[in-house]
Amino acid sequence: ATVHMAVTVEGFSSSSNTAFLPSNGLRTASATFSTHATVHMDAESSLDTRAVKSIERKLAEANLSLNRHATLTTPAPTLSVEEMEVTNGMPWSDTIGESDHPDPLLYMPFWEWQLEHMKSSLTNLQTDESSLADFGYMDNNSKKARIVNQCYTSDEYRKIRMTYYDAGDNTQVFNSVWYPDPKYNLPVLGIDLLAFNRKKYLAIVDFQPLYQDEEDHALTYEHRLKPIKDQYESLKGQMSSKFYDETQFFSKQMLFARFEDEEVVADDLFPAFQRYVKLHNKLIKEVEPNTDDMEAVLERQAAYDTYSAERDPATGLFAAMFGKEWADDFVFDFLFSLSERKEGGLQIPPMFGGGGPPGRPPQQGAPQGSPSKETVSKA
Repeated sequence: ATVHMAVTVEGFSSSSNTAFLPSNGLRTASATFSTHATVHMDAESSLDTRAVKSIERKLAEANLSLNRHATLTTPAPTLSVEEMEVTNGMPWSDTIGESDHPDPLLYMPFWEWQLEHMKSSLTNLQTDESSLADFGYMDNNSKKARIVNQCYTSDEYRKIRMTYYDAGDNTQVFNSVWYPDPKYNLPVLGIDLLAFNRKKYLAIVDFQPLYQDEEDHALTYEHRLKPIKDQYESLKGQMSSKFYDETQFFSKQMLFARFEDEEVVADDLFPAFQRYVKLHNKLIKEVEPNTDDMEAVLERQAAYDTYSAERDPATGLFAAMFGKEWADDFVFDFLFSLSERKEGGLQIPPMFGGGGPPGRPPQQGAPQGSPSKETVSKA
């Protein structure tokens, strides 16, 4: 069936039809947005409502990216950065779950520091509202868990997404991925910090390469990461192949740690995280924009998204708390929005914390690692 699509999104509403409100609980005119288009389908088309919504979200994000390179003036985002910051009561000061700690939201300082750094360091920082009607906030009151998501864009970065998952002492998660604007052929900055029962901790911070050969990027960077990593013995762990192949989309200077001493979070992880973020921003400022390679860079970012969507162990957590249907849409349309969605949705991998369905992530059809730039150009 032939499908002609464009996007119509009216207002902010959650999947439960609850209005998307600022922290003071009052609806404001600035908390709505509208992007118009029409969906036409032949009678034979079998696209269901979820498929249509998924395509609409991807088109909205693509339109936002294209607008950044258009010469015509485009409408400003409806929500300012300051308004986005405080949606859904952020930054939270207390947990929805149970905690025996005076600081129940272990990674909230990372969230707050990152936002302040973005505001002070990035050019033309704006909100990206394309997916937040469906994924801005979700909770499970019976299981005392909630998740909040925000997304931003700037001249330097096509997309910066931020996720905080709060389930009391049971689970705390801060996740963020910074995708450089495609005119910058540089690695993706990935951050994944998890805590289980305030006894077991996992941390990953990395410049995730688009190509297997570091030299295929606009500049080399591992030699500048190494002096930072060398200062933190606690962050020199080895990644298990249970979830990922560390030769694919991971650098040799990845910060990786499994630990049981919570002091590592403040003493080592927080300063190392800050230094990696600042260096990534610095690299972009050192690189001359190159519009000739934009298509190739986007292809590699899409390969990264597809690889990650199929293997991210946190998807089991999302499915268990919020349902597999929501988790499918969340992973493919927000977390890794350039990924290819396979028929049947996610094959849930085991979770870092030891729970979740058993079994390895699917291998068939996965991107074959990070090819060389020459391989991509020949394809």
